[in-house]
Amino acid sequence: MIMIRTARPSLVSVRLLEEQTLAGAVLVAACHTDLGEPNERQAGYYPPSGGEWKWDEIRTSANGNIVLLHSDDDPFIPIEEPRHIAKALGPPSVLRESKGESHFFGPSEQIYEAVIAVVDAAEQAAAREINY
Repeated sequence: MIMIRTARPSLVSVRLLEEQTLAGAVLVAACHTDLGEPNERQAGYYPPSGGEWKWDEIRTSANGNIVLLHSDDDPFIPIEEPRHIAKALGPPSVLRESKGESHFFGPSEQIYEAVIAVVDAAEQAAAREINY
């Protein structure tokens, strides 16, 4: 299974990856903090109430097959948020920064390309497992 999530709901997905194995994930406009929003803090997904992020488990659970997408003009989530996530996950996870996509409200070629990249990587990993 491959997961595709956008914005703050993507954090539910990231928490899922701390415990559940998936073939990959595309995270669009993801953040790792509550951005100072009291309602987000109460949701319990962000540290400290949600516990510290388990970046190693997240990376392992997705086999490192994680693509983050973010736009340079996102009005809600600063670019530093996904940059931090990408750095914490490390390679082969990757952050793709786009120009002029805002919060990815509409259809996007970048999302399509990210999904294809994650699916291709998942299929290649599955084929390697079959050959062993």
